[in-house]
Amino acid sequence: MMQYVKLVIEISEIHQESLIAELFEMDFTGFEQRGGQIITYIEEKKYNHSQKKRIEQLLATYPQEGFIESEEIIADRNWNRQWEQTLKAQTIGKFFVKPTWSREKCPNNKILLEIDPKMSFGTGYHETTRLMLEALPSIVTNGDHVIDAGTGTGILAIAAVKLGVSRVFSFDVSEWSVNNARENILLNDVADAVTVKPGSTEEIPDNCSADVLLANIERNVILSMVPDFKKVLKPEGQLLLSGLLQKDLDVICDRLGDDFEVTDIAQKNEWISIHANRIVL
Repeated sequence: MMQYVKLVIEISEIHQESLIAELFEMDFTGFEQRGGQIITYIEEKKYNHSQKKRIEQLLATYPQEGFIESEEIIADRNWNRQWEQTLKAQTIGKFFVKPTWSREKCPNNKILLEIDPKMSFGTGYHETTRLMLEALPSIVTNGDHVIDAGTGTGILAIAAVKLGVSRVFSFDVSEWSVNNARENILLNDVADAVTVKPGSTEEIPDNCSADVLLANIERNVILSMVPDFKKVLKPEGQLLLSGLLQKDLDVICDRLGDDFEVTDIAQKNEWISIHANRIVL
């Protein structure tokens, strides 16, 4: 059974978003903010002494220094029970995102997305997920073929199908995320239109040609995947990226280079999304 390390970090609320961004790049997930605390998780095999020292060094750079209050090894569990009191239904653009335990009803003019997040990144609470969901209706069209890179909870794949795309190919390197995405896809009755595979871009079928590619992943992974994005996108296909901080904009745009034209950049707090079209020379 997979085990996780749970960290409780004491840090001023004003600095929490910045620290979460750093922790996200270190493979932490399931962030929960409680006043002056961040509670987060990481697979035990990915947590070591050097990572702990890196976190302590990061905390020391803030004006009001924070500290790791506790670290605890915990086994795989039903995370929904733990999160029920903190995750609530919410409206995001055209969507109404709610966990299954919520009794709130979807407004008539919204598209329902039921998501049981477990520990996967993509509850709708994080700025990057919100940026992606808000942009999605203006990007996808009926009948599109979509690739969802790093699917997490599967929320973007589900949203795309409910907007009318014909099929979505999704993948994630985390076995936990793949299982969670499959559960949410069944929950939303879109299993006929969505395929989820464990792994990365090597899992994309050779004959795959996408109208839209979605990637809400951290910066370094996106940088490594850009050549693959070009290969699988149709001429003039669209690319929507997030999981990025404002400081990442220049390096991402440089990596996209002459193969893509950036058409829009949206921002929430320190986080951004980038919309780009593949250029056919």
